[in-house]
Amino acid sequence: MKKTRWRGLLAAAMMTLALAACGGNESAGSKPSNSSATNYPPKPITIVAPSGAGGGWDLTARAITKVLDESGLVKQTMIVENKPGGGGAVFMAEYATQEAKNDYKLFVNSPPIIINNLKKEGNSPFGYKDTTPLAQLTKDFGAIVVKADSKFQTLTQLLDAIKQDPKSVTVAGGSAPGSMDHLVAILPIYKAGIDPKSIKYVSYDGGGEAMAALLGGNADVIATDASSVGEYLKAGKVRVLAVSAPERLDGVLKDVPTMKELDIDAEFTIWRGIFGPKDMSREAKAFWEETLKKLSEHEKWKEELQKQGWEAEYRNSDEFTKFLQEQEQQVGDLLKSLGMYK
Repeated sequence: MKKTRWRGLLAAAMMTLALAACGGNESAGSKPSNSSATNYPPKPITIVAPSGAGGGWDLTARAITKVLDESGLVKQTMIVENKPGGGGAVFMAEYATQEAKNDYKLFVNSPPIIINNLKKEGNSPFGYKDTTPLAQLTKDFGAIVVKADSKFQTLTQLLDAIKQDPKSVTVAGGSAPGSMDHLVAILPIYKAGIDPKSIKYVSYDGGGEAMAALLGGNADVIATDASSVGEYLKAGKVRVLAVSAPERLDGVLKDVPTMKELDIDAEFTIWRGIFGPKDMSREAKAFWEETLKKLSEHEKWKEELQKQGWEAEYRNSDEFTKFLQEQEQQVGDLLKSLGMYK
């Protein structure tokens, strides 16, 4: 009788343990990563602008943190940190070597993360492949700009003049040789079959100085961001010959032709996006993918885009990485045409 009772108690105990184990497995398996992801971030987040205050990267970083905070999408404190130097190359060297596993430090960037990595002189050994691309959030395009009273009425006229005598036209931009404005400037020239190395390019410290040089008669044409020329166009100070967009832009630039319209098979996107460390944890990456998607759809972000004059373009991590691979090929081709590929 005692044996029978003991066996019954043992069987009941084993069944209880089995049920508990099944229940534990079910609860653990129902949310394999979300339970961890919901605990992230447990401490403040830093978003780095690899530039001084007031530039495009700085404005983007501050807009992102502002909306994430005001919308409640991120509960933790968010800090913007400026790390200028080498067009972002100084920060990248530090980030790739010392912050590869730091889930609490992100940064914003744009085409220079590719350009600096591929350029022969002053190049960075680190690029987007040393990061985790999280999302593209905005897009802009290049613009080829002359003074309102310039003899060049069209891009075709400008290219014809350069073909006849490349040194007769002074081309300027707000970035160093081989950097973004220079590449935008030589894009239609290269596609028109002209040797880009024959072009006289003058670099200035930022788009504002390049515009001042144009208006002051020290440059015949400049390449710059399309979003930065609206006020000058409305004031009647400049003429925009073409933009590097796939189709015509809205607003004040609606009458400006694309390069493709002018039979120049050229397109270039000036994007801005946000990146994490190369060895970012799965939980942190999942959190930011979901959060940045929500950011891109939030009304407060749309208001910020309008305020800054930016155009929305959201790509998730996988789409963004594929796009970066495509742009890497394009930038590499342009640098090779200049003899500036490493």
